[in-house]
Amino acid sequence: MPHFTVTKVEDTEAGAAASVSQEGEPSLAEIKAPIQHSDDPDPSQNSITGEHSQLLDDGHKKARNAYLNNSNYEEGDEYFDKNLALFEEEMDTRPKVSSLLSRLANYTNLTQGAKEHEEAENITEGKKKPTKTPQMGTFMGVYLPCLQNIFGVILFLRLTWVVGTAGVLQAFAIVLICCCCTMLTAISMSAIATNGVVPAGGSYFMISRALGPEFGGAVGLCFYLGTTFAAAMYILGAIEIFLVYIAPRAALFHSADALTDSAAMLNNMRVYGTAFLALLVLVVFIGVRYVNKFASLFLACVIVSILAIYAGAIKSSFAPPHFPVCMLGNRTLSSRHIDVCSKTKEVNNMTVPSKLWGFFCNSSQFFNATCDEYFVHNNVTSIQGIPGLASGVITENLWSNYLPKGEIIEKPSAKSSDVLGSLNHEYVLVDITTSFTLLVGIFFPSVTGIMAGSNRSGDLKDAQKSIPIGTILAILTTSFVYLSNVVLFGACIEGVVLRDKFGDAVKGNLVVGTLSWPSPWVIVIGSFFSTCGAGLQSLTGAPRLLQAIAKDNIIPFLRVFGHSKANGEPTWALLLTAAIAELGILIASLDLVAPILSMFFLMCYLFVNLACALQTLLRTPNWRPRFRYYHWALSFMGMSICLALMFISSWYYAIVAMVIAGMIYKYIEYQGAEKEWGDGIRGLSLSAARFALLRLEEGPPHTKNWRPQLLVLLKLDEDLHVKHPRLLTFASQLKAGKGLTIVGSVIVGNFLENYGEALAAEQTIKHLMEAEKVKGFSQLVVAAKLREGISHLIQSCGLGGMKHNTVVMGWPNGWRQSEDARAWKTFIGTVRVTTAAHLALLVAKNISFFPSNVEQFSEGNIDVWWIVHDGGMLMLLPFLLKQHKVWRKCSIRIFTVAQLEDNSIQMKKDLATFLYHLRIEAEVEVVEMHDSDISAYTYERTLMMEQRSQMLRHMRLSKTERDREAQLVKDRNSMLRLTSIGSDEDDETETYQEKVHMTWTKDKYMASRGQKAKSMEGFQDLLNMRPDQSNVRRMHTAVKLNEVIVNKSHEAKLVLLNMPGPPRNPEGDENCILSESRIAGRENLKCVLDETLSNYKGHCLCLPLLRREDC
Repeated sequence: MPHFTVTKVEDTEAGAAASVSQEGEPSLAEIKAPIQHSDDPDPSQNSITGEHSQLLDDGHKKARNAYLNNSNYEEGDEYFDKNLALFEEEMDTRPKVSSLLSRLANYTNLTQGAKEHEEAENITEGKKKPTKTPQMGTFMGVYLPCLQNIFGVILFLRLTWVVGTAGVLQAFAIVLICCCCTMLTAISMSAIATNGVVPAGGSYFMISRALGPEFGGAVGLCFYLGTTFAAAMYILGAIEIFLVYIAPRAALFHSADALTDSAAMLNNMRVYGTAFLALLVLVVFIGVRYVNKFASLFLACVIVSILAIYAGAIKSSFAPPHFPVCMLGNRTLSSRHIDVCSKTKEVNNMTVPSKLWGFFCNSSQFFNATCDEYFVHNNVTSIQGIPGLASGVITENLWSNYLPKGEIIEKPSAKSSDVLGSLNHEYVLVDITTSFTLLVGIFFPSVTGIMAGSNRSGDLKDAQKSIPIGTILAILTTSFVYLSNVVLFGACIEGVVLRDKFGDAVKGNLVVGTLSWPSPWVIVIGSFFSTCGAGLQSLTGAPRLLQAIAKDNIIPFLRVFGHSKANGEPTWALLLTAAIAELGILIASLDLVAPILSMFFLMCYLFVNLACALQTLLRTPNWRPRFRYYHWALSFMGMSICLALMFISSWYYAIVAMVIAGMIYKYIEYQGAEKEWGDGIRGLSLSAARFALLRLEEGPPHTKNWRPQLLVLLKLDEDLHVKHPRLLTFASQLKAGKGLTIVGSVIVGNFLENYGEALAAEQTIKHLMEAEKVKGFSQLVVAAKLREGISHLIQSCGLGGMKHNTVVMGWPNGWRQSEDARAWKTFIGTVRVTTAAHLALLVAKNISFFPSNVEQFSEGNIDVWWIVHDGGMLMLLPFLLKQHKVWRKCSIRIFTVAQLEDNSIQMKKDLATFLYHLRIEAEVEVVEMHDSDISAYTYERTLMMEQRSQMLRHMRLSKTERDREAQLVKDRNSMLRLTSIGSDEDDETETYQEKVHMTWTKDKYMASRGQKAKSMEGFQDLLNMRPDQSNVRRMHTAVKLNEVIVNKSHEAKLVLLNMPGPPRNPEGDENCILSESRIAGRENLKCVLDETLSNYKGHCLCLPLLRREDC
């Protein structure tokens, strides 16, 4: 094995760097390593062994050495690619370009199961075949398969009937519209198929990856049902050719007259169709390779049959074939059972009645028999069924001739008497009511099959070049054939023969076969085998399409159909396909099955056009089709034509197909589609959201548009679980507001260290939001301090004009306990930040007792204490809550407070009028609060708080120490208050010393010596001080208001009231005093409700609504 020496190319800087290498250590230029030669036959030698997959440096992992130059180096030696040394630690996540290009070049776009099928066949044959690279070109890989799938049974069995019924002009329009639909769809499909590598999967893959799993699953199943019903249609067509034109005597059911002949024919179709379906399923089950081997034979039958039609049309211009049609007046007679086209015939030089006489008279042997009146007054004539291309018969076939079921096919230009006569004779009758819309639905399946090329993309040498060219050329070819045949049929065949669906007027021959050359049997045999081949192709493709949908796992109940045999054959999917095709067989009518599959194919093509138009309009960076001849207007035109054709052909079938697709879409959406394919629908949502946000003004919304946009602040425990999940329950019960909901929380720590915890906590919150049915967003913030994180959430949540206007948080329940002594500091800080941001604040107290979403009150009250005006939100909240099933049966009571100088009666009337204009039903009550003396407890408590504050100042403690000492005083007074009212919460509070112990340091001692005299005077003044009257009034108001609320609302299910704003001065001990005065009121409310009224079952929410004048 040759070896190469790796030598560094020195430049000035590199040379200088190499010269300063330490003694005993080789410089980079001295490192030599053997390199594996590229011609080594064993590619495994080029890979790095597992024991050397990682290098350790100072206890840290290095990146995988995919760029090492030698796989046989000694352990501990480092052989790095010196040109990539900067990226050596990132090779796990950022591979080399050479490796990436190698994987892309060797990328295979075969679907799952294709390789397994080939490998299983190789194992069965006992030898291993080398993997073949795709070599199929445009002609063999796309053009011919599309021709085989587009040309079908409709061309041979129904196109002549369509021309005769609709006329040449309308039939030409029908064919042209259908061909334009497929051409526009092919243009859109070519753009999608050339935008990257498209594995075999046809329209399902393209739609699902372009419009998302919901649309992909819905349309994919519709396409599957269309393909399955196409198999049923082809089988019915083959049975019709067999029973009507090849072996009429093989019919098991017969009819006595023409009126019941159709029912017998349907029964024959059901029996033979079921047997033929079982035979084709068996062939598909044995092996797909047999189907593929006969595909060329079936295609040859189609091509020979079409050439025979053109040859016959050319020959008819100078030598038309002889196919006489017997006419009685202007009515067409069935020639299946008529020996001569005459009322009489010559037998042994004698004139005797013919068989036709016996059909219209009560005696077939005597001329004096009673005959049908129309038969008596009209002559029997014979006309040429195929007058030829030069006959000018096209002028009679230009116009439509739609007839109801049971009508006789007539020749308008022939003379006849006005006698009606009986219809129960050997006439050629219309078997189905015809109309333009019906013909569109019947003919459209003959232009489907344009996806055959994209389904074979895994076998194409250059799929992005072959698919557009081959598909468009195939559509142009088939469109030319269809349009030219419309003109040729109208110019060569008599109108009554064209309208004769089953060829009764031409002795039971296939109508299109009468025109062909050299024999009608060319068309009959060719159409039979081509129809059989198309049925086999449908039964082969439909199970694989279902298997692809099942393997994508977007529809859970179809998962079983993703399983297959060892060779990749979808056995279970084949059985389901056979069962659904049997439903089409039981319908038994080709004319009824064709519109069904037209709906499914049209819906599929509609969404192909929609996907292309959507991707084009969104202009996503990934949308770079190699096919350039597309435009969003063409896609929208194709989509509009598809939608129009759906309702033109059969509006009720269209509605049923849309309902089926909609149910599948909602089912996938309900199950939660976990696939993310970068689809256009999500891109459309992104563009729509961006457009809406840009148009949404950032200023305050209009009053009519205001709604609560919630920011719910959650607290997490040590295990990253939500402490109070009922906050989300409360938020979900406000969903009638139709506003934004953001759930936020803070993790204290460093972002780089706690990033994983933040992700885990966010997932926990999302799962809880799903459980509580809260539709919104979650946001976690990692901050050094809790208050800073909350401040960041309040400031930064939301985007543009879509921001929160209301903050929801819980009441700090642990503020009285020593282990959570400063919870109120965070609470007051949050209140202050919310006020500064001009937001509303909802504080929920006793939230753990809040009713869940599954509970439902049968009665009760929601009490609103409207103390000060908050802009109206206090009235809006109970209305929103009553929209939820939990509170729907509760009544609203609104209390307001009147002072001594207020007119209580007038206030009640004004409040009732105000609620009437707000369109809110509620009971109104005005509560009068008379002036009273301040209680001794209130005075004493306020005095003790102020004395303690002054004493801490005199002792010159730090702010942290003052906070700690103030907390001890607060806890002590709380304990005394609870004891004085007979509280039994001794187990919740700790016993504190009546004296405050302080830790003296040297600095404190030296500072205190110089001011000893002054301090003694200060302590003397402290004993003689009086409490601040403002603080006393605040404490008195809180206590008194608490008593009134407890008295009126002790049986309410929910209490809503205003809460005062935060202290204006955030600094100093005044903060502690004012905070205590505010918290005291809420604390007493809880204590009274929980302890004094033991039968209280309600829940209290304190909802401070801070000056939202624009609410």
